Amino acid sequence: MVAIWCRWFAEIMVEKSGMTATPLLRAEGVRKIYRTGAVEVEALRGLDLEVEAGELVAVMGPSGSGKTTLLNCLSGLDDIDGGRVILGGVDLFAMPDARRTEHRARTMGFVFQAFNLIPVFTAVENVELPLLLVGVAPAQARRRAADMLERVGLGARGAHRPNELSGGEQQRVTIARALVARPAIVWADEPTGNLDSEMAAQVMDLLRTLNRDEGQTIILVTHDPGIGAAAGRLIRMRDGALISDERRAPANGPVPSAPSASSMAASPPAPSSPSAPEAPDALTSAV
Repeated sequence: MVAIWCRWFAEIMVEKSGMTATPLLRAEGVRKIYRTGAVEVEALRGLDLEVEAGELVAVMGPSGSGKTTLLNCLSGLDDIDGGRVILGGVDLFAMPDARRTEHRARTMGFVFQAFNLIPVFTAVENVELPLLLVGVAPAQARRRAADMLERVGLGARGAHRPNELSGGEQQRVTIARALVARPAIVWADEPTGNLDSEMAAQVMDLLRTLNRDEGQTIILVTHDPGIGAAAGRLIRMRDGALISDERRAPANGPVPSAPSASSMAASPPAPSSPSAPEAPDALTSAV
């Protein structure tokens, strides 16, 4: 069903004049400036990006390069200081805040580095919450949440609370929660950052399977070169700009265990440009 929905969503984005399919996501000249007193830091520098429906895109770069800011701005969580972000033919920043929030709830899913599960809720209650918030009937929401947990391999764990689940299981619950509303796009900010290498590989294998088998569009930020190599498209950032954009066949087989982020060989930022703040907690406002 998710694959059918994603294809349908892509098909409605057809220009009537030329019948030319448009990207699912298009960013045009996006700028983001953080201001602290008299100091201004340009976190995104006129960024242009297009993402087709069904892509799995990894975004990499050194700390302060603007990766999380990119996700926050392209998903409409943060305001922008210039440019446009168009998702499914809709200009996100042409809408008032309330309408943009509703649009985000219905068309986007989020996976966080911190799992952000409600501790007093069971797994199935956490997963069904986005459906209840957009008005799905409770019985239908419970059924869809249980089905989604089954798909991520946690069908037998629906009655367990987060503290009764392993880290990998908790992240699978967050993935189920992100997907249960059948979003057009899923944003994942360091989804394996709190997991050991074995669990991280399992979570990435799950995301790859959902992308490959169901056509789910996913954009994820990672410091892990193994995760980046597993994506079909790898974007690298530095100082608020895209410095490379590589489309390739994703790596086959299980995601390899990668070295820790501290041992990753990343290019240092240019000394003349101040590092942009990553605002790592901003995504938590989406739930």
